[in-house]
Amino acid sequence: MSAPLMTPELVRLEVDPPGDKHAVIGLMADLISATGRADRDGLEAGLLKREESFATGMPGGFAIPHCRTDAVHEAALGFLRLAEPVDFGSADGPADLIIGIAAPTGTDDQHLKLLAQLSRALIRPEFLADLRAVKEPHEVSDLVMAVLEPAPEPVAAPATAAGTAASTGAGTTAEATPVAQPDADAAPVLLAITSCPTGIAHTYMAAESLENAAKEKGVELHVETQGSGGITPFTEEQIAAASALIVAADVNISGRERFAGLPLVEHPVKRAISHGPQMIDEAVAASSDPSARRVPAAGASGSGSADSSQSGTRQSWPRRIQGAVMTGVSYMIPFVAAGGLLMALGFLIAGFDVAFVAQDVATTFSLGSLPDHQTYDGATGAMQTDRAGLALYLGAVLFTLGNLGMGFLVAALSGYIAFGLAGRPGIAPGFIGGAVSLAIGAGFLGGLITGLLAGLVALWFTTLKPPRWLAGLMPVVIIPLLTTLIVGGLMLLFLGRPLASLMTALQDGLTGMSGSSAILLGVIIGLMMCFDLGGPVNKAAYLFATAGLSQGTEASFQIMAAVMAAGMVPPLAMALSTVVRRKLYSPVERENGATAWLLGAAFITEGAIPFAAADPLRVIPSSMAGGAVTGALIMAFSVGSQAPHGGIFVAFAISPIWGFLVAILAGTLVSAALVTVLKELGSRRQGAAA
Repeated sequence: MSAPLMTPELVRLEVDPPGDKHAVIGLMADLISATGRADRDGLEAGLLKREESFATGMPGGFAIPHCRTDAVHEAALGFLRLAEPVDFGSADGPADLIIGIAAPTGTDDQHLKLLAQLSRALIRPEFLADLRAVKEPHEVSDLVMAVLEPAPEPVAAPATAAGTAASTGAGTTAEATPVAQPDADAAPVLLAITSCPTGIAHTYMAAESLENAAKEKGVELHVETQGSGGITPFTEEQIAAASALIVAADVNISGRERFAGLPLVEHPVKRAISHGPQMIDEAVAASSDPSARRVPAAGASGSGSADSSQSGTRQSWPRRIQGAVMTGVSYMIPFVAAGGLLMALGFLIAGFDVAFVAQDVATTFSLGSLPDHQTYDGATGAMQTDRAGLALYLGAVLFTLGNLGMGFLVAALSGYIAFGLAGRPGIAPGFIGGAVSLAIGAGFLGGLITGLLAGLVALWFTTLKPPRWLAGLMPVVIIPLLTTLIVGGLMLLFLGRPLASLMTALQDGLTGMSGSSAILLGVIIGLMMCFDLGGPVNKAAYLFATAGLSQGTEASFQIMAAVMAAGMVPPLAMALSTVVRRKLYSPVERENGATAWLLGAAFITEGAIPFAAADPLRVIPSSMAGGAVTGALIMAFSVGSQAPHGGIFVAFAISPIWGFLVAILAGTLVSAALVTVLKELGSRRQGAAA
């Protein structure tokens, strides 16, 4: 039998904060890992990653840092009551109650439902008051466990006051009692969907806040929580009776097409927690407003077709397009990683000339019939491969698999950009548009254009209001067909050749770069890789490099090497700085520095994000300076990488490896020295001011 989620050993009262919220999270990781339920470093990394993507401070003076990670062996709840509140990003002030939720990756539904119950309880002011009033750790654990495992209650008489609500599970309701609503047929019926990235805490807190607000206002509300504890969907009867839909989510919700035509109120999940009554009022008003924003037909992406009068409730077009491009890049990266590394392994095993014979060898020979040295047309006439037999055959198989995978890059980029804008109806036109771009030589530039075109055209089609008999065909037949005709026709008839010419000129320009112009390109690449440490600018440089990798030219290999080496610098530099001047960093930052060694070596630029978040004005410029040095040296030494990812662990695909290591070392030293000096100066100023 597993231990209770919270025990007195997981509670600390009147704790003096060791620093900012990052330090408090480190203290929470210490507390939970001391019970043996989690690995300390992995848990802290998971909590910090969640915090950086979405602040966990809540109205009422509490915070709920939480994560699901393989570093957690057994689910646990940690509790810190701080002697002095610490800012966790809530608009109404700092937090003195810190409830840490640590869940294993494979957490079962029962555990997640218990955590959902706790999240709902934290919305209630009386529960927070009890947590602040208790004197002993066991009293805190008793209070929390009473919420998670309540004692059986006697059956009560039917309620007669308006507004009864369930408090646990998904698909719950908060509804006005018919007795108190003689005009119930005319009263609006609201639906709400709540969802957050991890689906553990904010999802259920938002649901509780909306339910409480609906009870107070006598409004019938049904809630579907799309969280980690599973989804209990709305019934057909509830959807048919609905007057408006509330979406409080930070991720794409599933099943949006069920609500086509309903008035829509949509906000981030945190607004539902802090402004539940206002959202209920907005939904009631929208239910009777003919010009209100409505859910698009055909299951389009939720924010895609809002009425202009509601533009304040959704992202601006530049943000939406940027988000769609980032969606395309993120879905493309697995193709790059798998395809690029398989090609690099093929080169390692069979030699670099395997590229000329790989497909013939892989499809003609077998393990029972191994190839001899193969002849191919080289730069100086007929040439033979350096290797034969099993090495050539296995290398050819790996290279062929990788080459096929890399062939999907442009189509995947285009298809998922379209998906990011229009949802499912945009996928097929986007993929086909990307294939057209590849066929006519427009490359990744064409893929970007076709992805955006397909997404915008499909999105426009989803705003139409077809007859009910046609609505079911729109997302699976009509929109993909018409959008593909429009996008494919535009590419083949008008846009394809100019884009192909531009792509050819770009490739020729890169191939012809030498001397100072190549070094300047390396500087620019280094600056881009370190500007936002994994953000849009970083990803743009990475996309530029990986898209050219399939060309197989020396210039494209050098650009890939510059991108990878420069991206390794920020975490390595911060790791070095924490070793050289430990006193400038908090204990949590020093531990992050130890982890950053491995992250940097593996080309995970995001390993520097915790440092940049805490001190961006010193960390980011220092990282950019080091990245520029590394990029310049990569080009000066003519270093090439045939692998798209992996850092030092794909050394076999990098040549010359000495140049790669020297460039990284130089950039790391420059960045580490700069950030250390800047932090030292800042520390001295603070000391003088004190």
